[in-house]
Amino acid sequence: MTDAKIKATQEANKVALTANPAGGIATAVLEATIGEGLACDVSDGTNATLIDMPETFGGTGQGPTPGFHARAAVAACVAIGIKATAIREGLRFDEVKVRVEMDFDDGALYGLGENTAAPFFTRLVVDLKTKHSEVEVAPVIDLALETDPFFLALRDPQQVETDIRII
Repeated sequence: MTDAKIKATQEANKVALTANPAGGIATAVLEATIGEGLACDVSDGTNATLIDMPETFGGTGQGPTPGFHARAAVAACVAIGIKATAIREGLRFDEVKVRVEMDFDDGALYGLGENTAAPFFTRLVVDLKTKHSEVEVAPVIDLALETDPFFLALRDPQQVETDIRII
């Protein structure tokens, strides 16, 4: 899709959501199912993928790990958000590349040590191919990050509720 079409689509969405803010409230649902072993089928009813763990964890390596998908979600969402925001703000980015680096303690997966299993430090490295200056680009990146769902989910605390059901 061209930048002009992306901008027109985004602007139409903004107009519609300004007129009807409740139209922007949604719940995304996804289910993960594991039978024998650790390979996990994941589907939202439209898209599906297979997630597994490597043999060194007891899996069979049939698919990428959950961590890969979590980092991919952050990297892709940030890259798309930056590109879309730049287009809406009238800047051209020829390429956006986002690298996610996470530090964590694998021992915590087994309850070992003092750390939690959550990443304890995350770095995002954003590389841009653009003719615009850093002064022009910086506010666009800031705006993109402040409106990016997966960046904010990673950065900000949120309510998480668990409902355990024996079936």
